[in-house]
Amino acid sequence: MRWERLIRGCSVLLPAKASVRGFSSQGDAGCGGQKFSRKFSQRVLKDSKEGPRNRRLHGVHVFQCSDQLGIVANISQNIARRGANILNVDIYIDFDNGSPVFYSRSEFSFDPLQWPRDVMEEDFAEIAHIFKAQKSLVRVPECDENLKMAVLASWQDHCLVDLLHRWQEGELPAQIGAVISNHSRGPNTHVVRFLERHGIPYHYLPTTKSDKREGEIVELVKDTDFLVLARYMQVLSSTFLRSYGKDIINIHHGLLPSFKGANPYRQAYQAGVKLIGATSHFVTEELDDGPIIEQMVDRVSHRDTLTTFAMKSENLEKQCLAKAIKYYCEKRIVRYSGNKTIVFG
Repeated sequence: MRWERLIRGCSVLLPAKASVRGFSSQGDAGCGGQKFSRKFSQRVLKDSKEGPRNRRLHGVHVFQCSDQLGIVANISQNIARRGANILNVDIYIDFDNGSPVFYSRSEFSFDPLQWPRDVMEEDFAEIAHIFKAQKSLVRVPECDENLKMAVLASWQDHCLVDLLHRWQEGELPAQIGAVISNHSRGPNTHVVRFLERHGIPYHYLPTTKSDKREGEIVELVKDTDFLVLARYMQVLSSTFLRSYGKDIINIHHGLLPSFKGANPYRQAYQAGVKLIGATSHFVTEELDDGPIIEQMVDRVSHRDTLTTFAMKSENLEKQCLAKAIKYYCEKRIVRYSGNKTIVFG
């Protein structure tokens, strides 16, 4: 980002507002009443002797509009005039499709007493109105509820188990609403015991070629924000995708399209493949052709056995899926130009 872009168009800066409006007197620090009070006591007060008045929170703003003069200057002034501090700004301008389109993701720290959550929404909405934005999204992780996801899996456990343990360790900022599978797992299996311990429902829906149980799945996941396919070996129909209507993240090995169907690891191993990989992407009606979120690769050699070959491939799949979920929850992913994604660092 060139410095000229930071200062050009400063003549259209937003006017400063004289006062800070409307934070609650009930100790919510402007982040939504009892919900924030509860979260604040859990996350902050147990580790801090200073109390909420000295607590600075972390905010994220994602913005998209046609490229114009003064966008960066306005966003920066909007943050600064509320006593907030910019931590990071990531910008991309797409020149590939006629008129340039501006994308940005800003991270900032702020005092919720000086900048209540509802006022923050109003401030960024005002910028969105000025620049006729297609997207202006604000998130404060300490205040806002985690996104809710459901996980669909088949018989392979490696991605599902890895995801559950990362979630347990706090590495994935999401709620898991349910795990749904077309394969049965007994009551004393590792996955089922884990889910029972954490109160996460497990739904076994056996499928056939003529009945994929999609209507039941839609009903089970209707309250989620997005879905994750953790090696779910069923093709979701266009009817399902339209009925659900929200984002679905999938993971598959990087051996496609050369090695498909049953036992792709064995096929690739027997073919002497030297480079393996994994791809996470959004699901679309075109099979395995949705916008790519993350890709990872690793080398294999003649010294690898079929077992170590498969382990390396599965490890890539686990890491690649976890990164995609984390990026999505942190609002780092923006779709653009049809089938492409921006993944802000």
